Amino acid sequence: MTDFTMKTDADGVATITWDTQGKSMNVMTLEGWVELEALIDQALADDAIKGVILTSGKPGSFAGGMDLKVIAKMKEMAGDNPAKGLFDGIMNAHRIMRKIERAGMDPKTNKGGKPIACALPGTALGIGLEIPLSCHRIFAADNPKAKIGLPEIMVGIFPGAGGTTRLVRKMGAMAASPFLLEGKLSDPKKAKSAGIVDEVVPADELLSAAKDWVLNAKDADIVKPWDQKGYKMPGGAPYSPSGFMTFLGAAAMVNGKTKGVYPAAKALLSAVYEGALVPFDTALKVEARWFTNVLMNPSSSAMINSLFVNKEALEKGANRPDVADETVRKVGVLGAGMMGAGIAYVSAKAGIEVVLIDSTQEAADRGKSYSTGILDKGISRRKVTEEQKADLLARITATTEYAALEGCDLIVEAVFEDPSVKAEVTAKAEAVIPEDAIFATNTSTLPISDLAKASKRPEQFIGIHFFSPVDKMLLVEIIKGKETGNRAVAKALDYVRQIRKTPIVVNDARFFYANRCIIPYINEGIRMVKEGVAPALIENAAKLVGMPLGPLQLVDETSIDLGVKIAKATKAAMGDAYPDGAVDEVLFWMADEGRLGRKSKSGFYAYDDAGKRQGLWDGLAAKYPVADEQPELIEVQHRLLFAQVLEAVRALEEGVLEDIREGDVGAILGWGFAPWSGGPFSWLDMLGTPYAAERCDQLTETYGDRFSTPDLLREMAGKGQSFYGRFGPQAKKAA
Repeated sequence: MTDFTMKTDADGVATITWDTQGKSMNVMTLEGWVELEALIDQALADDAIKGVILTSGKPGSFAGGMDLKVIAKMKEMAGDNPAKGLFDGIMNAHRIMRKIERAGMDPKTNKGGKPIACALPGTALGIGLEIPLSCHRIFAADNPKAKIGLPEIMVGIFPGAGGTTRLVRKMGAMAASPFLLEGKLSDPKKAKSAGIVDEVVPADELLSAAKDWVLNAKDADIVKPWDQKGYKMPGGAPYSPSGFMTFLGAAAMVNGKTKGVYPAAKALLSAVYEGALVPFDTALKVEARWFTNVLMNPSSSAMINSLFVNKEALEKGANRPDVADETVRKVGVLGAGMMGAGIAYVSAKAGIEVVLIDSTQEAADRGKSYSTGILDKGISRRKVTEEQKADLLARITATTEYAALEGCDLIVEAVFEDPSVKAEVTAKAEAVIPEDAIFATNTSTLPISDLAKASKRPEQFIGIHFFSPVDKMLLVEIIKGKETGNRAVAKALDYVRQIRKTPIVVNDARFFYANRCIIPYINEGIRMVKEGVAPALIENAAKLVGMPLGPLQLVDETSIDLGVKIAKATKAAMGDAYPDGAVDEVLFWMADEGRLGRKSKSGFYAYDDAGKRQGLWDGLAAKYPVADEQPELIEVQHRLLFAQVLEAVRALEEGVLEDIREGDVGAILGWGFAPWSGGPFSWLDMLGTPYAAERCDQLTETYGDRFSTPDLLREMAGKGQSFYGRFGPQAKKAA
């Protein structure tokens, strides 16, 4: 079986159909390139063939991109020179697409070529758009669900198979920047408005429209602008007045957004700038060199691994127990506050019937109105129709009556973080729901095993920790209690898959996984304030190492009084072993001053009347003066990062984490841990465990036992092991 096939009709139009075997969406492989080139050669050599249509055999999509395993394969095939293997592989792809683009035309006269059109039934991403960009005309079916774009930057690379060079030369650097630097995706009509595709036609007319164009195309219709004499780049080349301003602004924007820690964005900009100064074929070579440079960077490999390979594996149920399908049909949400309202919305959006319960009808209705607000905003942006709004709201029943829970196969409890309140609603719900229903509690800190004591069926009791805001956050943390059974885990995983979130499964322990790691990050920042480290240095050090928010801004966003509440509860549980007294001094003082964070428009930052940050609060220095001598930037960054990653290692060591893939994906999606690193375990692998252990010893000597090297890390350092080498999926298969 082959991925590409060709049929020629009576009018002399050859249709090459891409249909990757065993995949729901087309992905390009090394074998696929060989097959595609052979068919293109055959079509160009056959005098009976007047032109070609390239399309997909997959309903609703053209292609999802490159099979990322191809990258690893090209590296392996090159032996001791992986960079050469990658570069040669990329240039081979360029050669094939250039063959499509030139289509047999005379190099001097640009005549005699055969028209090649691309017909997109739907989604076209990555290489799935780069190949069409090398064709002479792109037709897209009017499929509003289709996504068209180049999202490579989102996983740590950039469009390196001609997409960068062609899009910039087609649209200009300024117009192309959202699609290249932000990975912006568009539906077909918006893609046409932007100038990415040429025509949008009804789905049932897609092939006939493409064929009509192929049969009527003239020589001038198939010559790309950059192959014509006198071509000038839209918006101006880098050395023109307008182009200079474009590239100056782009460089500032890239550095402003990435803080210099994402190599792909900088490499992309370099490829565009340098490529714009040379002829097209040389520009492709420049692009290939920068793409190779990025692929050889460990950050790129780590991001691909975590944000694509591992994330996809977890979403497909890599750690799902082997039990029957547990698709959720009807979910009961207890508590219609911010979390419950968000859970109701994402559930109804996924087509699940929802019963939303609160103590008063007013509160329940207010929870349902949260969905109304989101949908109205979607309507104003033309992303949602009135019919879709009505359908979604019809799936949510807002009530005070627990009897409405009858028939629910999953309950998600989202009431106050108070064990007695949670116990009360658990009993009320279990009196109504079916015997086989699964009961999930949404909590960020309370032990699941303790909460399960209020349940008559602890094996069917599980924790599901949503992150706020529920409709925007991608991660869901599933927590197994001591008695939680496999069916409850499977139900939770299937539900998270239904609502299109990424799940991680952890065992019950204080703060579970995400909060266990993020609290030390916040605490380390607050500690430094007390020590006299400049707050601006703390915040900027965090951002310059890839954290989305500095620790002081983060505690403002989550609220200082919540931090006080967590500190008091932790101290009560740990007694004399409690390690964060120095943090409490600062935190409690802030709370006593009434500075509770953004919600009170006063915290570590100052805010205006509208709640907009105005910079760090200058009153902080009066209480905790900034020291004359400040630490090095790397010292502050290492304190902030190691505070997090050591907790991740301890979570693995203690069995809270069962899979390091969940540790990495959960860290990036849950609290934004330096995405360029691939997550805590990938970062430690970049550093190397021997150096990581040595650095921990240095930090411990200077700052205390919270940085002490975990036994597991010490052991691995002694053996020169990496985390993915020892605990990764390939290592598990070999065991």
